[in-house]
Amino acid sequence: MTVAPDPGGGRRQVAVLRFRLRNPPAHWWVLGTCLVLLCALIAFQGFCTHTIGAGTEAPVDLQAGAPLNGSRPLLVARGDHLWSPEPDPGRRIALTFDDGPEPRWTPKVLAVLQRNGVPGTFFMIGSQAVRHPDVVREVERGGHEIGNHTFTHSGMSTGPGWLRSAQVDLTEAVLVGITGHYSRFIRPPYSATSDAVTPSTERALAKAAGSRYIIALADYDSHDWQKPGVAEIIRNATPPAGHGGVIMFHDGGGDRSQTVAALARIIPRLRAQGYSFVPLRDMFGLTRTEAEPAAPWVQRARGTMFLWAVELAFWMTSALGWIILAVGILIAARVVIVASLAGVHVRRTRSRTSPEFQPSVAIVVPAYNEAVGIERAVRSLTETDYPGLEVIVVDDGSADGTGDLVEALGLPCVRLIRQANGGKAAALTTGVLATEAEVVVMVDGDTIFEHNTLTNLVQPLADPDVGAVSGNTKVGNRSGLLGRWQHIEYVMGFNLDRRMYEVLQCTPTVPGAIGAFRRAALLEVGGVSSDTLAEDTDLTLSIGRHGHRVVYTEDARAWTEAPATFSGLWRQRYRWSFGTMQAVWKHKGAMISRDPHDRRIGLRALPYMILFQILLPLVAPMIDLFALYGLIFGDAAPVLAFWLGFNALQLVIAVIAFRLDGQPLRPLWALPLQQFVYRQLMYVVIIESTISALIGARASWQTIPRTGDVELPPAPPPEVESSLA
Repeated sequence: MTVAPDPGGGRRQVAVLRFRLRNPPAHWWVLGTCLVLLCALIAFQGFCTHTIGAGTEAPVDLQAGAPLNGSRPLLVARGDHLWSPEPDPGRRIALTFDDGPEPRWTPKVLAVLQRNGVPGTFFMIGSQAVRHPDVVREVERGGHEIGNHTFTHSGMSTGPGWLRSAQVDLTEAVLVGITGHYSRFIRPPYSATSDAVTPSTERALAKAAGSRYIIALADYDSHDWQKPGVAEIIRNATPPAGHGGVIMFHDGGGDRSQTVAALARIIPRLRAQGYSFVPLRDMFGLTRTEAEPAAPWVQRARGTMFLWAVELAFWMTSALGWIILAVGILIAARVVIVASLAGVHVRRTRSRTSPEFQPSVAIVVPAYNEAVGIERAVRSLTETDYPGLEVIVVDDGSADGTGDLVEALGLPCVRLIRQANGGKAAALTTGVLATEAEVVVMVDGDTIFEHNTLTNLVQPLADPDVGAVSGNTKVGNRSGLLGRWQHIEYVMGFNLDRRMYEVLQCTPTVPGAIGAFRRAALLEVGGVSSDTLAEDTDLTLSIGRHGHRVVYTEDARAWTEAPATFSGLWRQRYRWSFGTMQAVWKHKGAMISRDPHDRRIGLRALPYMILFQILLPLVAPMIDLFALYGLIFGDAAPVLAFWLGFNALQLVIAVIAFRLDGQPLRPLWALPLQQFVYRQLMYVVIIESTISALIGARASWQTIPRTGDVELPPAPPPEVESSLA
């Protein structure tokens, strides 16, 4: 019997989807705003740092001409051209330093200047000034001048005009925020002396200078950035006899030990030759007030706020970097721990009891609107090889005729119980109370058993210490990409974790699709609680806290229909993650309990769940964000290497998991694709669940749309598993 589709159902779903997209919940607006701000901060931090280099000079195009050749270095704009009203410097020298501030070398340069009583002019990169405001203040306290060297050491003759203007304006805002003063001097990167300025560069610099700034080049370039040796730096910086001028050094952009040593020698030498050292403003005939006018309080406040914003961007990026490092360590540790303990589990389970243990068994099937697959599921349960089986189907107020379909089957060992809708936990409790069987097996309404599933499932209960057994849930509709991704997840994550949990004796979840429970243990913990949406996790934790072992048996396979649409997957995983958080919160007392049974759950299961099922998915999106950051602002090679390494690690653990589970490796071709869509969806689900938990939202048991498309492939050869171990 099939149920005719509702012709208006699709239109209603589309209308509901459109409404939700146009009217998202308030917390999604908040989350979206935070995400946009975070992306903006990281993007700004990338802009602040990605072009900062060692201060190398750009090559001069000799064919383009040098319109300023022979001009003095201090230039002002006249239309699209530059000219210098600077008078003859005589025997005066102005020492200038580029590419700072740098916390290691700038103080050493300052120390040399202070010992010799010499002023200096420091042309600072804005993004460096943000990083080291204390060094900027130290320069100012020493009475030295501060000039503008763009925000990221970017050339001023290339790129769009707005970006060139931003390079100057952002640096000015930073310096005003730190010092409270403007600076009228700009030194363009990659244009050391007048003869290095081409016609196109002249036009760009004239536009940047306008009527406000003075372009400050140099008469003598020490070429200290090339690290040619102290003697060569002194030779390059020494002016011809009797001629003063502007000398350019560097206090940032790399190792400046040669610069410091050369400076300490050249100052006494030039002074002995009759030269005097003056601030750069003296070369132009400006007073300090004219060269560094005080900014009004509005501009100082603006600069301070901008400075805070940039510092926050750097701090956030640094903090997120540490978070990503922690995430990487956690992922690597999980791989090692899970893979190692899974091998231990395989060796231990070889000695499990043979299929001779046959307690009385009742299978409880809670069903709510499961008309699509309930008939096939119930038939598969009754066709197992287990004797004296009782199947109890609890119709929890279905509106699609689920109960009628079960009743129409007329199977002698199947009992139907109808009740008003009360949720899955209530339906399970009804089934447990309706039987006197020693073992209660709980399955979902779409679960398909193999012929020997039930026999294999109950065997571990021959050990009186075992209170519950988790079966091996398999995805039956894996032909599509979404189903294949879930199949990979079930084998890699769920089943590997259950092997580890059993070895550590702290299993937190017996899945609702297939699980066997000693009825006495169920009654001992008060049955199935409706306190959480993850009633299977809540129940399993309670059983573990009462001292019962919970084990996993991989040869008790149950085939289930995984969600076939992203909306269905969202609803399922939201219920799982939200319910898991509820269960962790409910059983948090186990983390501080002195009871040895509680401690196994509280010190093993719960911390693992908090770390890997809640916190790690919450921060894992930072990996994707930083991958984009690296591709846009940094070197793509390390990012790609990290991504390939991450996928290689995933592939290794996947191969181990598939081999242990006796599964063919063919579906793993979809594993790299899983990193682009599926993983991000799971992260968003966790984030939504966390927000819902924090604001105290409530949720109810919802059905997932079924298609009945469950296929049971042939059983794998038995020697596959033994060959690995």
